[in-house]
Amino acid sequence: MCPDLFLLSAIACQLAEQLTTEELNTLSANLVALGDMLAVINSRQNNS
Repeated sequence: MCPDLFLLSAIACQLAEQLTTEELNTLSANLVALGDMLAVINSRQNNS
């Protein structure tokens, strides 16, 4: 688990240095939406 957190933290830092605040907000919202969609798909697959 810790290596995953380290990798995600490194990616977040790199993105924060390269993107504008507006771009970061858009990316963040899109990643949240993707996570929600994946959770719904996973839930439906586990219930079938």
